[in-house]
Amino acid sequence: MTHDEIRAKAREYLQKEEDARFKGEVERLIEAEDWAALEDRFFRTLEFGTGGLRGVIGGGFNRMNTLVVKSATQGLATYIIKAFPEKALAGTLSAVIAYDSRHYSREFAEAAARVFAGNGMRAYIFSSLRPTPELSFAIRRLKTDTGIVVTASHNPPQYNGYKAYWNDGSQVIEPHDTGIIEEVGRVTVIKELPEAEAVSRGLYKVIDKEIDEPYREMVVNALFRPALIREKAGEVKIVYTPLHGTGAFPVEAVLSGLGLNVITVPEQREGNGDFPTVSFPNPEEAAALEMAVALGKKVGADVVMATDPDADRFGVAVPNGVTVNGESGFTLITGNQMGALLADYVCLSLKELGKLPPKPAIVKSIVTTGMQDKVAALYGVETLECLTGFKWIANLMRLADEGKIPHQIIFGNEESYGYLVENDVRDKDGVSAAALTAEMTIYWRSKGKTLLDRLNELYEKTGYWEEMGISKYFQGPQGPAIMAGVMAEYRKSPPKTLGGIAVVKVRDLQEGVVRFIGDPSKKEQVGLPKSDVLQFYLEDGTIVSARPSGTEPKIKFYATCCGKTGNGGLEAAKKEVAGKLAAIKADIRKVIGA
Repeated sequence: MTHDEIRAKAREYLQKEEDARFKGEVERLIEAEDWAALEDRFFRTLEFGTGGLRGVIGGGFNRMNTLVVKSATQGLATYIIKAFPEKALAGTLSAVIAYDSRHYSREFAEAAARVFAGNGMRAYIFSSLRPTPELSFAIRRLKTDTGIVVTASHNPPQYNGYKAYWNDGSQVIEPHDTGIIEEVGRVTVIKELPEAEAVSRGLYKVIDKEIDEPYREMVVNALFRPALIREKAGEVKIVYTPLHGTGAFPVEAVLSGLGLNVITVPEQREGNGDFPTVSFPNPEEAAALEMAVALGKKVGADVVMATDPDADRFGVAVPNGVTVNGESGFTLITGNQMGALLADYVCLSLKELGKLPPKPAIVKSIVTTGMQDKVAALYGVETLECLTGFKWIANLMRLADEGKIPHQIIFGNEESYGYLVENDVRDKDGVSAAALTAEMTIYWRSKGKTLLDRLNELYEKTGYWEEMGISKYFQGPQGPAIMAGVMAEYRKSPPKTLGGIAVVKVRDLQEGVVRFIGDPSKKEQVGLPKSDVLQFYLEDGTIVSARPSGTEPKIKFYATCCGKTGNGGLEAAKKEVAGKLAAIKADIRKVIGA
């Protein structure tokens, strides 16, 4: 962009933005003639993607700020009005809004509520921080037509975001996602009511306990053995961290209500958008659990739990029986491992209690471990596959509700620490996952086993599975083009080997076909919605996937690999798999320079 183009964009923004803080940022950059910083803020408008918005907080069109949030909400409101014309005419459209502990989350949520009200829609807004799964529950409970949660999930402190939901409590998918994007792109006028006027007209309503209490009751009712928990609760000590986010209130209420001994990390209990004790408030990162694990060692915890800032993701660490320098060691359970453990426990419990439905199924994303397919098969349960993103798991639940598929969904999960163990929420739920993990811990203890003992038992039955992930970031104005070029090159010239193992077929979800390396004329249809994903199937059963992120400027690579445990045992299988994954990682890094 030329300096004149940047100036013109900046002037346009300053005319529209009403928040003095964000306006001041841009004005200071103009005064300092910091053209590089200004270009980054104005080379594009922060894109309303298929899930909503996510970006660095600040002034400018390519930032998360009040103007961008209001524009997005106006586009969403316009789409909802067109989607439900009879309700719009009757004046009965509504939306519910939640927000997390990030900077400006409350301000953005209140701005969105005023815009919904300005469009004649009743806006329900939580009185304070609430987790994403409770937002999904509230949409279904209040029967609203849409909902949003202001959060950037587990991103660093400088980020915030905005996720849009449909009337069944799931994040929007096609055709609604593209329809909303089009409406957002057409916004020229934002309709907004002052809060006081919106309240007086019944279009702005603050909510809390009328949703909190039914949500907590639902989480408890989804458990299989609450009586066992109450009987054995005193035998299990839990350390928990909400990582400065929204989880403390619901997780503590549910677990302590069951009689469990829960110790919350005091330094991380309160909501704080600076996330001062962690580099990344992400339970996928071992560093995020360091403080909780240290406390777990000190108090002799049986399980350490963590939720991310909006409490949809859930992480766990457990004692491993190894003592080093007088301290007990803890092992972090990966998202894939926890998914396998929970899938096993759900299937086992339903079967043991005689509640397994006629055609049960679990749902997992295409980059989640194949171990879960094997675990489900142990119980005669089918595994359904979907695209990455919990909205696709929710979509299969919707199809099951409508009778469009013959399955009853009993569990949904994805490798990025997302689990859904009940049917009244249509997004990943760290609160219910925490409750079920506590019950699962007690159940296996009653059998004389730990979670790691059960995981090893499953490895003996399914083979040893291990997964690997690599993320390559592509920042700046050229980032999207570079990412597209990497994917295009992989499509044009797929690798013949990865880690020294032959690639036998390539599944291209963007083109919707499977190509076979040994027979170029042979093709199969994928049977999934189109998405920019490539999957390389190796001759030993390993699957390597490449997928550009939908919310961040990065390409994510995944590999899932299995080693047989029959001959040399579990340790030999672990060594074999580790070698394969190291070699595959080296090959990927040669291409992307990570």
